[in-house]
Amino acid sequence: PFDKIKANKDLKLLAEPGMNIGYMAMNSGYGYIDANKNGVRDIADEPLVKTPGYFEPLTKKKVRQAINMAIDKQSIVDNIYMGTAIKAKNGMPPFMLGYNDAIADYPYDPAKAKTLLAEAGYPDGFEVTLHVMPVSRPYMFDPPKIGEAIQSYLGAVGIKVNIYQVDWGTYLQETEEGKHQMCLLGWTGDNGDPDNFMNVLYGANVCSIGAAGNYSFYTNNTNQELLSAALATYDIEKRAAYYRKSQEMIHENAGFVYLAHATQTVAFRVNIQGYVLHPTSRKFFYPVSVE
Repeated sequence: PFDKIKANKDLKLLAEPGMNIGYMAMNSGYGYIDANKNGVRDIADEPLVKTPGYFEPLTKKKVRQAINMAIDKQSIVDNIYMGTAIKAKNGMPPFMLGYNDAIADYPYDPAKAKTLLAEAGYPDGFEVTLHVMPVSRPYMFDPPKIGEAIQSYLGAVGIKVNIYQVDWGTYLQETEEGKHQMCLLGWTGDNGDPDNFMNVLYGANVCSIGAAGNYSFYTNNTNQELLSAALATYDIEKRAAYYRKSQEMIHENAGFVYLAHATQTVAFRVNIQGYVLHPTSRKFFYPVSVE
């Protein structure tokens, strides 16, 4: 469809990198109840408990790493996003402060994935349920097709994936409560600051059962200390270093399959002037004019 727009002399297409991330989260199995109602995990008072979606295979890092290696993300970008995205390897966009480009992405390697599954105690695989969004989002245009692709890729290494869909409101409620085993979700940034990705999506403080923002339930206190330190300092270099270290820890834990950063696109007639794409995907029509 974008080729047709580009070929139409009456239309023009704007495309800019999107400030977003689309991912699959794997429920690592443990969150906390925010008994103190302060949005922060008070370790002394709020011990880790099993999430409703606790699923033993996904509590094992080698299984999560195997799943990362079993999915051909570039094919998903090319064939489902139709090239209107870039493959992701970290949980925030590559143009943001502290992005760790030194991290080597998990390669697409089904043979290695099978080896890791065997080492984790699952030589014959297992059966798992994947929550698939019923709606299109700016970071994921066609969740059902992506869910089917993941189902196929994981099936090839012995993991049977059952697709689960409910209405959007119930979907958000169930994932915030940690009822999922795996789920498709993502995020579009609000303000351009890395904290709006890293702390909002990957901190231990947002692993509260019932109000989670970290859908992998990666409750690593050292990682949270890095994210809190990054938020507390005005030193740009220190902030960047904290975020780079945090991304290393998150990558090693492998609780997410980072799929793509979707490109923002908008098409309009050639006589429309002055429209500028906003990084947050918000639409501002001043000072747009018609010639």
